[in-house]
Amino acid sequence: MQASPFLLPKPVGQLLSRLPAYPGSLLFVIGLNLALAKNLAPDVTHMLLGKKLRLRVTDAQWSFDFEWLSGRFSVCQNKGVADLTISASAYDFVLLARRQEDPDTLFFSRRLSMEGDTELGLLVKNTLDAIELPVLNLEPFKPAQVLARLKARLAPR
Repeated sequence: MQASPFLLPKPVGQLLSRLPAYPGSLLFVIGLNLALAKNLAPDVTHMLLGKKLRLRVTDAQWSFDFEWLSGRFSVCQNKGVADLTISASAYDFVLLARRQEDPDTLFFSRRLSMEGDTELGLLVKNTLDAIELPVLNLEPFKPAQVLARLKARLAPR
């Protein structure tokens, strides 16, 4: 995989890899459900049934395992090979979420990879391309913004 313009430093990735998988997967699934679940067509959800999916953040050494179950995404424990694994750096996933980079461009530059069920991979990609999602705005999460809000909250009135 060709290097991303920005990768987390190896010590940070090694530290993150020691964190338990469940809390991160749970937060990821909550975000997926809020952003996507209600927008998925019945034929898409039918194809997702029984499929184990994995999102792998390469530089953070994190993996999120999930599946479609009972009308929503759910965390699953999957010690084996997933039906579909999508891998990229944290930076590239942020670019995708912010719609600043096209998945095809990242795929052909070897910064995004899909392993496993090709048909399922195309279904996921085409579904995400077809859904009008709001662009992920990270501005409110910059440390200066967070500290300013915290300072305003704690200031005496």
